[in-house]
Amino acid sequence: MDRRSSRSRRLAPAVAVAAAAALTLAGCSSGSGGKKSEEGGSATSAGKATTPRMTVALVTHQGPGDTFWDIVRKGAEAAAAKGNIKLVYSADPNAGNQANLVQNAIDQKVDGIAVTLAKPDAMKSVLAKAESGGIPVVGLNSGMGDWQELGLMSFFGQDESVSGEAFGKKLNEVGAKKTVCVIHEQGNVGLTQRCDGLKKTFKGSTQILYVNGTDMPSVKSTITAKLKQDSGIDYVATLGAPIAMTAVQSVGDAGSKAKIATFDLNKDLTGAIQKGTIEFAVDQQPYLQGYLAVDSLWLFKNNGNYSGGGEQPVLTGPAFVDKANVDKVAAFAAKGTR
Repeated sequence: MDRRSSRSRRLAPAVAVAAAAALTLAGCSSGSGGKKSEEGGSATSAGKATTPRMTVALVTHQGPGDTFWDIVRKGAEAAAAKGNIKLVYSADPNAGNQANLVQNAIDQKVDGIAVTLAKPDAMKSVLAKAESGGIPVVGLNSGMGDWQELGLMSFFGQDESVSGEAFGKKLNEVGAKKTVCVIHEQGNVGLTQRCDGLKKTFKGSTQILYVNGTDMPSVKSTITAKLKQDSGIDYVATLGAPIAMTAVQSVGDAGSKAKIATFDLNKDLTGAIQKGTIEFAVDQQPYLQGYLAVDSLWLFKNNGNYSGGGEQPVLTGPAFVDKANVDKVAAFAAKGTR
């Protein structure tokens, strides 16, 4: 049976409970994680839904020390606080372990699951179990090309191929000639799509460099060695804010004149753009991804809504942040929401 047909039937108006309060959409954010599930809810809001308490599991592929997910989680917590939702967050960069975390959520009979699909093939079986158990699932951040096939209700994020292509065009505009694209997690389809998109539109030459994003000293030494080996590299393209900040050190250690641009933001990254040590960043608004994913599950349960109609993803990016607009963004980044 077609998974999409099954999803369409599941999305039929069987949960048309009138909403007691409309939720107001807010900015962007993330959070720290680990293998152990824990309840979130530190984010506060003015007003709270009076609908029955529900439980939502947010399961991501966050690696240790990756602050991007702090922003995703903050957005999810803000939506949970408004929707009278118990948010249970868990994460593991290992695809098999992440699938087990989804199974844990199913066993706990949660009311909804929001999940990232960095390695979608590893999630097929467990997501089928969620669907057969009648648990609505939405995707966010990673897996835009796979969410429908896997039977998810909605997806929130950016098209990584499109964002990569935009990045390549930006490199052309700033006069780059030779770049190295640093992938910090092998097998992550979204990261691969970013570099592939960059290569598609960038008129100069592009090399791919793999690093271990969970080991920053190793990241630093690997990028440094690459820059020493090839003095012609004039731009280092990283795919995450922590990797970009480490690349700044590598450029100095290598005595290189290469400039740095990146995907994704955090507080330190916006400061680096202000100082000029990083040229620009692509913002996919992770806070918005977490917020909308959790909010969509509330809306589905309480009013039968599903974002994108189950047919189109809800895009949260890409947008460029550079010296021209970084001051406005920095104010929000200082609060941990950009």
